Amino acid sequence: GKWEFPGGKVEPNEDELTAIEREIREEFELEVKAVRFITNNVCQYPDKIVDLRLYDCDYISGDFKLHDHSEYKWVSKDELLSYDLSPADIPLAEYVISL
Repeated sequence: GKWEFPGGKVEPNEDELTAIEREIREEFELEVKAVRFITNNVCQYPDKIVDLRLYDCDYISGDFKLHDHSEYKWVSKDELLSYDLSPADIPLAEYVISL
């Protein structure tokens, strides 16, 4: 029920850049090119630790088709914190706002 940046797990024998491109393709049917790592946030939840890593990506092609999510929304960076974000996403949103 929270808003979050798209993401997923790196599979065996896969680097992070390939993983983010695959996850975006699987979740939204969009082709992107992961350009560079920006920053990360390690968040301790009661049952797990999440290392959420933010990447700069270039859009290549495709139209949004949702598979794992109920909604998506493009917002300005100044609007990010007005959404009920998952705890791991808040520091990344704050970082984006500061740019």
